[in-house]
Amino acid sequence: MDEVDRKILAELQRDGRLTVTELAERVRLSVSPCHRRLRALEHSGAISGYRAQLDADVLGLTFEALVFVTMRYEDRDTVAAFEQAVVDIPHVMQAQRLFGDPDYLLRVVTRDLAAFQKLYDDRLATLPGVQRLSSTLVMKSVVENRPLPL
Repeated sequence: MDEVDRKILAELQRDGRLTVTELAERVRLSVSPCHRRLRALEHSGAISGYRAQLDADVLGLTFEALVFVTMRYEDRDTVAAFEQAVVDIPHVMQAQRLFGDPDYLLRVVTRDLAAFQKLYDDRLATLPGVQRLSSTLVMKSVVENRPLPL
């Protein structure tokens, strides 16, 4: 990957809807070489997909919480079952396995506090292998959806 590839990636992070012609113009290439580089970046996995960035507030998902999960059991089967169960909960926007305590960090969005409480009681508290859940509410997002530093 060279500097031109990084410029292509940076431009696409800013605006994934650019046409190849617009992209080529921004990175100062002709269309054919730009298109070849773009396809190579897609095939290499550097570009894993394209999607629309939605506004959670506009869509009524205004409540956000961080949930810290401490596991009771951490054997391979329990961890796999826990992680699959988390994947199956649409309101979990991010789930990260951590070193140390707690074992996982989940970022959860819901409509409001009542919806979060129901999700917490009905789904999160019943996840396989969980010993303890602890949550904190997000007051304000300072940085989110930041492009990767290239």
